[in-house]
Amino acid sequence: MQLNLNKPICFFDLETTGINISNDRIVEISILKVHPNGKEETYTKLVNPTIPIPPEVTKVHGISDADVADAPTFKEISKEVHNLIKDSDLGGFNSNRFDIPLLAEEMLRAEVDFDMKNRLAVDVQTIFHKMEQRTLSAAYKFYCDKSLDDAHSAEADTKATYEVLKAQLERYEELENDTKFLAEFSSRKKFADFAGFLIFNKEGEECFSFGKHKGKRVVDVMEQEPGYFGWLLNADFPLYTKKVLTAIKLRQFNNKLG
Repeated sequence: MQLNLNKPICFFDLETTGINISNDRIVEISILKVHPNGKEETYTKLVNPTIPIPPEVTKVHGISDADVADAPTFKEISKEVHNLIKDSDLGGFNSNRFDIPLLAEEMLRAEVDFDMKNRLAVDVQTIFHKMEQRTLSAAYKFYCDKSLDDAHSAEADTKATYEVLKAQLERYEELENDTKFLAEFSSRKKFADFAGFLIFNKEGEECFSFGKHKGKRVVDVMEQEPGYFGWLLNADFPLYTKKVLTAIKLRQFNNKLG
């Protein structure tokens, strides 16, 4: 089956130093870019994270400090990664909650602007969990009748994710071969940022999802407690969350001028 695409979609997977979106780093990235005409491009690179890879993490993906000692840093490859994905929607396995947020952090850290305003995100894991409740290896076996022998290899996981999505489209009649439909189907809560600290209310307004201002509109909190904005920018929140907060602040300021 060929995906019905209006624009390219980049399936990607990251191997990292851990699971903390703000503090951990990429050690391997693999991208499979699928064009509307079915043409495929692949890109896989080891990355020097500039911080140690914990031994327990190496046991999971098999990548050690020695393996990445001579690899480029993410900043050194950030522009070529951006050029590959800038015209594309994104797809992955648990990508909405982990890979996309962490990629955004690395991009912003490398001073490459990154946002999701003009692209869709298809999370194959969410589709799988809504339908079957399994892992990627089980999904690959269930949908494709293949064993994922190289699980936690970024390239193997990326290719498996792409194959699983195509098999899901063939299996479930209720799934539409349309990126927008798949993005909406594979989304969970509607977040204003990637990490889930900011959510949209029923009116589409940004609200805090945590702390003493949980459920309150961001613009109201900024108006009533200006110091809270400064605290957020200096606290250990993801860079993308801070970027969204700054955009809201600027929008609020421009509305007052208008």
